[in-house]
Amino acid sequence: MAEAAMQLKNVKKRIRNKEIIKGLDFSIYPGEVFGFLGPNGAGKTTTIRMMVGLMELSEGDVLIEGKSVRKDFKGAIQHVGGIVENPEMYPFLSGWKNLMHFARMVPGVTKERVQEVVDLVGLNKRIKEKVSKYSLGMRQRLGIAQALLHSPSILILDEPTNGLDPSGIREIRHYIRKLAEEEGVAVIVSSHILSEMELMCDRIGVIKEGELVTIQTVADATEQSELKEVYLEVDPIDQAMTSLQGLLETEVKQQENKLIVSARREEIPRLLKQLVESGISIYEVNVHRSTLEDKFLDLIGEGAIE
Repeated sequence: MAEAAMQLKNVKKRIRNKEIIKGLDFSIYPGEVFGFLGPNGAGKTTTIRMMVGLMELSEGDVLIEGKSVRKDFKGAIQHVGGIVENPEMYPFLSGWKNLMHFARMVPGVTKERVQEVVDLVGLNKRIKEKVSKYSLGMRQRLGIAQALLHSPSILILDEPTNGLDPSGIREIRHYIRKLAEEEGVAVIVSSHILSEMELMCDRIGVIKEGELVTIQTVADATEQSELKEVYLEVDPIDQAMTSLQGLLETEVKQQENKLIVSARREEIPRLLKQLVESGISIYEVNVHRSTLEDKFLDLIGEGAIE
């Protein structure tokens, strides 16, 4: 495995003697999109602020490309680009002039590099227009372009799809995946839109009450449990229920015109064969797939999503 782009080592934060971040330990690698999930007040934004030096660590350290945020802040932070909350731009200037203005603040950012990031986030056609005419999605893309000007190896985005419509969310997801896959950037995304995190991220870390509950690949997080919920539309339904109850250890439930059974994958063909042999008509079979939302709610409890 490649060396970590960022490592959190026993990161803690105390405010007025109360420990709100409780010893976080995890690493983020080049070319991956790492999702940071947690209910409201879990400590996501506090952790992100400590990652980028906007808030002091009470204990532990953050290493960025091997450099300590505590001991060599300037050396560490030069590898990071980020948007915490909303990107701030000058609305009376064009997108291009905004980027050129920020480029002058960072040594070594050439006009060619500015054009590169404009191409990367797909703003070529509108870059000469005033930012006041931009949609929210375009402003987010311009913000990402600004964060990428100095060629960081880590990009931190706190709620990058906040306030966007579905097409804007899809655009931002596309550019985040492109950055990770084509540019090898390690992207850290904090969000509460779980369906988007499932599509966007390679791994997720779940934080609850300042503690890291789990880190999993999205594939592992969404893989189904051994027992699957199978929805069956059958007729006659009463006869089907009687037939299945003799085969299964678990309860057979009825929901309107459908039966719901819990069964292992290898049991499903046997159940269907039994129904057919009993003269029951099968109109529809649906196997419920676990989602990231199901897993998240299992981990942090109902009613806790932001």
